[in-house]
Amino acid sequence: MYTYSHPRPIMAADSIVFTLKDGAVQIVLIRRGHEPYEGCYALPGGFVNEYEPLDVAAARELREETGLTGIPMCQWRCFGDPGRDPRGWTVSVVYIAVIDHRAHPLQYGDDAVAADWYPIAAMPPLAFDHDGIVRYALDWLRINADRNEFMTTYWPSSFGAGETSAFRDCLEIASQALGQ
Repeated sequence: MYTYSHPRPIMAADSIVFTLKDGAVQIVLIRRGHEPYEGCYALPGGFVNEYEPLDVAAARELREETGLTGIPMCQWRCFGDPGRDPRGWTVSVVYIAVIDHRAHPLQYGDDAVAADWYPIAAMPPLAFDHDGIVRYALDWLRINADRNEFMTTYWPSSFGAGETSAFRDCLEIASQALGQ
């Protein structure tokens, strides 16, 4: 097998899982159990294993850190600023999901010491560059939530018209609260 001599980044897969809970758009965050950023909040995610498909890595990390399984996730965007992770040059492929939290209880594990839902408008500071990623994802979801492909593929089937409308309204409120 031929290998290149140029440097390669570390690959990671992270997930942003949205829900409508207590009248607000919320996301699942984990509390990190290891350095870097031990004790800080972050998006669920981690390193991609050698030869592991990206979607498999994202689903594995989400399951290991939050207990969430069977979640349809949209591969959304890559982030690769060389300074985003103190462990080295890391490129993260980020996935987005919208779920009904009532059908998916959280159970933290692996290197997460906690996992819970947090309103976007009042989320704690996040590790790495995750604050910016969440803000960008919120804006993207606000614009794209109505698109047919996203709605038919990634929208929770348990969300009726009222919940879908409330979710959209709450996206606008969260976006305004973050100054977007």
